[in-house]
Amino acid sequence: MKPKQPDIQANPDNPTSALRTLCEKSHPAVAAEALSALEAAAAWEILRDVTSSLRAEIFSHLAPSLQVSMVGALPRADMARLLSDMPPDDRADLFRRLPEESRDAVLPALAEAEREDIRRLTDYEDGTAGAVMTSDYATLAPDLTVAAAIERLREVAPDKETIYYSYVVDDDRRLLGFVSLKDLILARRDATVRDIMHKRVIFARTSDDQEDAARIIQKYDLIALPIVNEDGALVGIITHDDAIDIITQEHTEDMRRFMAIAGSAGADGYLRTPVWKHVQQRVGWLVGLAALGLISGLIIHKFEATLTQVLILALYMPMVADTGGNTGSQSATVVVRSLALREIGPRDTWRVLSKELQVSVFSAAILGLLAWAKVTWLSQGADLPSGLTLTNIALVIAVALALQVVTATLIGALLPLAAARLRLDPAVVASPALTTIVDITGLLIYFYTARWALGV
Repeated sequence: MKPKQPDIQANPDNPTSALRTLCEKSHPAVAAEALSALEAAAAWEILRDVTSSLRAEIFSHLAPSLQVSMVGALPRADMARLLSDMPPDDRADLFRRLPEESRDAVLPALAEAEREDIRRLTDYEDGTAGAVMTSDYATLAPDLTVAAAIERLREVAPDKETIYYSYVVDDDRRLLGFVSLKDLILARRDATVRDIMHKRVIFARTSDDQEDAARIIQKYDLIALPIVNEDGALVGIITHDDAIDIITQEHTEDMRRFMAIAGSAGADGYLRTPVWKHVQQRVGWLVGLAALGLISGLIIHKFEATLTQVLILALYMPMVADTGGNTGSQSATVVVRSLALREIGPRDTWRVLSKELQVSVFSAAILGLLAWAKVTWLSQGADLPSGLTLTNIALVIAVALALQVVTATLIGALLPLAAARLRLDPAVVASPALTTIVDITGLLIYFYTARWALGV
């Protein structure tokens, strides 16, 4: 549910005061949304007067570009204070985006523990679980009593992102198990953590893909996922809210690739992205596909004599092309999504093609029948070459459309599977190439069927 924005009476003569009141009384995400419309200097003027903890929360919800602009204009002391108040994972994300001179300026002003935390988190490769984890988690020794463990959690809770899960580690920080807050509350006070901990722990490694880690959280309904290094030592956790962000980001990237939009979507949103960047991200594929589309023109030119003799064929060319594109896109979308969810893999190619073949045959029969009815109904009284009847031409168009449906469906399924086998991104290969390939194969099927069946 969207946080309800408080009813604040805006003062037109003092908008700064109204925004400051909004920051203090509303959810940080709502306040950040209001501040996002301001320039960096104006937004900071509002934020600097609120409490440090609230300032860090609101700042963490701002668009990355606004964060960088705001931090870059701050004095070093204010910059360091702001970074110190931020959660470790948000702080590391911001630090990665800062220009080199800002990094060099702020690091000496931070406490040693925070400097080391930033260095450790930013050392991991982008896109890995280590790069998105946080170091704010609670740990317990296995020999602590339940009473002592609850007391320890009470002490560390203000500095931790979540204490619902506490991770049990040995002296070398190797992960032994975990306990939930519910486990501790329900257990006997004199029982030890070792007695009540869950020993089968679901975890990920720092080098694992961030999307894989997020999918684990989604699959097992976890509040947080522990992340261990190569030695099995606990080094961080990924929380469920970060997992939602990761899945949303990956889904957005898949959609962009599927629609032939290059580059990364970023986190700044549509309106904050410059027009020229939008052009750069879109025009490359468009130019390439337009050049490749010349093949369709060459095919039409080759069969110009056929079109001249049976002009009615030109009328239904768009119907065949559109139907092929639609059915191919449906097939590709289903397969790409199933690949993303790990429901299928390249090893399932023949099973997928077999199923899609069955689907396409039924679809082709229905669409072919509708195409025959459409031609015979709309083209009554059309001027036809001698020796040809409208029924025969309608049958040829229906057969060509049915064949196009089958081939387009199989191509739509095969392209992403082939890309996955070659370790390419299925979304990148499927959509941009699909439309052009389906157009080419559709024209060839259409004209060769007409030439063979009608003898023109």
